[in-house]
Amino acid sequence: ALAAAGAPGKPPAAVPLYSLAYALYYNKKAFADAGITAPPTTWEQLAEYGKKLSTGDRWGLAIEGANPNENAHHAFAFGQQYGGEWFDSSGKPTFDTPQNVSAVKRYVDFMATDKITNPSNAEYAQNQSVSDFANGKAAMLLWQAAGSNLKTQNMPADAYGVAPVPFLASPPAGGKKVNSMVAGINMAIFKHTKNKDASLSFVKFMTSDEEQTVLNKTYGSLPAVKTVGTDPAFSAPEQKVLQETLSTTAAPLPQVPDESTFETLVGTAIKELFADAASGRPVTEESVKKKLSDAQQKMR
Repeated sequence: ALAAAGAPGKPPAAVPLYSLAYALYYNKKAFADAGITAPPTTWEQLAEYGKKLSTGDRWGLAIEGANPNENAHHAFAFGQQYGGEWFDSSGKPTFDTPQNVSAVKRYVDFMATDKITNPSNAEYAQNQSVSDFANGKAAMLLWQAAGSNLKTQNMPADAYGVAPVPFLASPPAGGKKVNSMVAGINMAIFKHTKNKDASLSFVKFMTSDEEQTVLNKTYGSLPAVKTVGTDPAFSAPEQKVLQETLSTTAAPLPQVPDESTFETLVGTAIKELFADAASGRPVTEESVKKKLSDAQQKMR
């Protein structure tokens, strides 16, 4: 049942509007031309395939290196695979643990060490990585429900495949099988709103079966209403991968008051590491730890 909640200054209860998860998008022709018959399932394979796919004007993997939120999302998922946590049980930040350092270094190394990401991606923050993938300048992309965006850029659905984001081949002790954050958009109504009845009506409309189908079919996201989940609009390969990821291998971001600050600080630290990689400066465990330690200090 829908209900307005929350007092002034306090967060209200939220109603999910749609859901998202990260997936790996890959160019089918590029894979076939390189003799690759299936998408990578491990980060080691992704790096290996990326090197085979990087040829001429095409790079193996496109990354949004200057986008703090994208960086933080991947750092979170990678960190889970390495057994890392970004906050302890009391809510204290733990950014610079060995697990998180390894996770961030693995991500930045796609550009710094593996050389499968164009150094220009260190400046990407406005969905340019999606454009590069759609235009054949990159063979792989990590993104949330990219299908609708790719369609607007004239990349047909049969030109690319969609697979789960890879995992570590041999995760360390404590590593978790997580490859995405739980993502989406919620709607909420504050108790003190002057138009509560109209607001409730709008939320009910947006979460109705008919409108959920229209909304999520248009944007390639997943409906929050189970009764429309069997609609053919959500049975495409992309949606199936997103649904499976959300059901089995996605995890929520840290449930702490400073979560948005975490995304900004850690995401910016990774942005700076990508800038180092693009300029040819070495990205080492020490340099990664320093960036994460500096970010952690700013949380206090």
